[in-house]
Amino acid sequence: MYSLIAVTDHENRVANIVGPTIEGMGFELVRVRIGGGQRRQQLQIMAERQVDGGMEIDDCAQVSKRISAILDAEEPISEKFTLEVSSPGVDRPLTRLKDFETWKGHRAKIRLSQPIDGQQAFTGEISAVDGENICLQVEDTQKALAFPIIASAKLLITDKLLRQGRTQAKPKKGLEETK
Repeated sequence: MYSLIAVTDHENRVANIVGPTIEGMGFELVRVRIGGGQRRQQLQIMAERQVDGGMEIDDCAQVSKRISAILDAEEPISEKFTLEVSSPGVDRPLTRLKDFETWKGHRAKIRLSQPIDGQQAFTGEISAVDGENICLQVEDTQKALAFPIIASAKLLITDKLLRQGRTQAKPKKGLEETK
């Protein structure tokens, strides 16, 4: 099934290595990104609790400690790297089809891998998920965007999102570790 959790082959390899452990700990893998400069790579792992979507600093520390040992053994990144384990945050990336379902009624910015009617970027309210189509209300027009051609998507911070965030999980934070 298509997702935006990991985009490159290298990120997919890391996701396949750490994903089962993260899930076994009661979390869901939201995103894996590898980037950085010439001196040190940055490995970013975003996760959230399966039960409520929250992620506390202690959760980040537990995940970091557990996957550090796996990454040391498997060595999917040959260079020195900094491991950052964090929550998706308020303006979270939308990487799985279920994320769009969960965040219906909220505004998102979506970039496609190929244009629709000459347009590649859309901003609007997620109104529905219909099969593999994300329905986005863009001003007075409803757009159906096929999930497999979405290159990136994230929630936009709005008053509505901030109000909802205050009534749900506690503020989410992250943890960095240098390898």
